[in-house]
Amino acid sequence: MKLNYRIVIFTLAIIFGIVFSIPSLLQTEGGKKITLGLDLQGGLHMLLGVKTEEATKSRIKSITASIKHFTERNDILIDGLTFDDNSVKFEVLDGDEIAKIKEYVADIEGSVVSINNQIISVTLTPQEIEKTKKMAIDQAIETIRNRLDQFGLSEPVVAKQGEEKILVELAGIKTQEEEQRARELISRAAKLELMAVDEDRAGRVYNMSASDAAAYGDTILEDVKNPQIKYLVREIPILDGGMLTNANVGFDQNNRPVINFKLNAEGAEIFGDFTGKNVDKRLAIVLDGKVYSAPNINERIGGGSGQISGNYTVVEAKDLAIALRSGALLAPIYMEEKRSVGPSLGADSIQASMVALIGGFVLVIAFMVVYYRMAGVIANIALIANLFLLLAVMSLFGATLTLPGMAGIVLTVGMAVDANVIISERIRELINEGKSMHKAIEDGYANAMSAILDANITTLIASVVLYVYGTGAIKGFAITMSIGILASMLTAILGTHGIYQMLENKMMKSKNYKFWFGIKG
Repeated sequence: MKLNYRIVIFTLAIIFGIVFSIPSLLQTEGGKKITLGLDLQGGLHMLLGVKTEEATKSRIKSITASIKHFTERNDILIDGLTFDDNSVKFEVLDGDEIAKIKEYVADIEGSVVSINNQIISVTLTPQEIEKTKKMAIDQAIETIRNRLDQFGLSEPVVAKQGEEKILVELAGIKTQEEEQRARELISRAAKLELMAVDEDRAGRVYNMSASDAAAYGDTILEDVKNPQIKYLVREIPILDGGMLTNANVGFDQNNRPVINFKLNAEGAEIFGDFTGKNVDKRLAIVLDGKVYSAPNINERIGGGSGQISGNYTVVEAKDLAIALRSGALLAPIYMEEKRSVGPSLGADSIQASMVALIGGFVLVIAFMVVYYRMAGVIANIALIANLFLLLAVMSLFGATLTLPGMAGIVLTVGMAVDANVIISERIRELINEGKSMHKAIEDGYANAMSAILDANITTLIASVVLYVYGTGAIKGFAITMSIGILASMLTAILGTHGIYQMLENKMMKSKNYKFWFGIKG
């Protein structure tokens, strides 16, 4: 027996596989483990819809706020600044300023500007409207995924389904409280707006209707703690959550949870300008259409920092901060389908999959030993090493194991031994042609290599495509297949070749072809 670099690498691979797969196999306290998917451990399955038309309204509202700030900052006098679902309109009082304001609004992406007797109208092109709607869906997917990642769930599935639907699968959600919390975190718009209170008419708010308020360019909002308390605020916000850069949980002087937020440079500039010009007036902090607080402005506030206080628990404050950090949804979402997957289904699936895996594994091992004798035993050693490596790599990356993923493992068992079947057949052919044991082994590996590489590379490409374009369950299958193929290249080719080289002297002395390869020499 002689050592060679192939057997050293193979031995290290086996040790690596065993060490890093133990936490998953024994479910130990420490160490990285494979996460079970929704179909194996139970959880929550949801299909969400997106109200994309609301994204266009939000875009128009944001454009209106930008125009208001630009004209105020540049001392351009305008009147009648209003907006609807599709356009923004206003009148420029000084005709000499039209060129300046036209240049500004013309730079708004996807806009169409029209001027009639100093009245400027800004609308979005049909292409921009479609782009905004599509962006709302893509942004909702990214926002929901970010929120769930920060929520602490392992490998949540968030994927586009059709044109305007979003599939969400949350493994490990077991109680009604966890489900409710996750649903609220997903559906919360988290739309932050800083809005000026209309101090001139605030005292009349309880005697005004929504149409009365709209006539003055105002809107009526309720207090988040007490819906009986109402605020009359300017409909066009000072700034919105799009300028938010961070949000964290803090505590006020009474040790109650608050949200401290930070604005970007543009937001800080707008915030500073507004507070400087509106000392002794109130600024309403509005979140999802509810007023959380309306503090009095005592002085100009620089630095772009603010605080949201409310009657909520630490957990609620934490979830709110997560929602704010991950960004507001451009359009509201709604529940189209929801179902819970119980853990009993997962247990049944695991049991059935394990029966298939163990059954397939035993049959493959038995066939290899009976048909190829010692060559079959060597192939089986490589197969076992392949499974340990597969589990170890999945554990290290914290991969999610789904039911299709387990099917991928079963298929990997067959594919991992396939390379050694090709190699063994090539060796048997060369021995039958009268080649020596050494020559048959070396040429057998060389001749089989092209076929093995072609089969494995094409399968690997297919697995990568499935992972890139597939959703949750398909990704699980693709992951196990990809890792299994790469591991088999190490174990079934390099590993078994190393074992043959280590045993070569013993094989040459015995010349018992029936024992080594299952054929008569």
